[in-house]
Amino acid sequence: MDKLFESIVTIAGLIVAVAIVSVLVSPKANTSNVVQSFASGFGNNLAVAIAPVTGASTPITLAYPSSGYFGGNSALGGGMGLPSFQ
Repeated sequence: MDKLFESIVTIAGLIVAVAIVSVLVSPKANTSNVVQSFASGFGNNLAVAIAPVTGASTPITLAYPSSGYFGGNSALGGGMGLPSFQ
């Protein structure tokens, strides 16, 4: 019974992996914008997490990122000099 469950989980995992890869390589996927949005959200979370330590007032940026991975957030070094993927 244990091997049956393991086989089912393995097959389900492979189906999910194939679905993820197909979405990433699809011409309609817009992968670069998804990565940029994720990085912008991560930058917002990081800025809010360090605000009590630095004393900086950090507004949440809900706009689409426009400069670098972190949307030009000055608390994180203004995009940290990373290139924009627009």
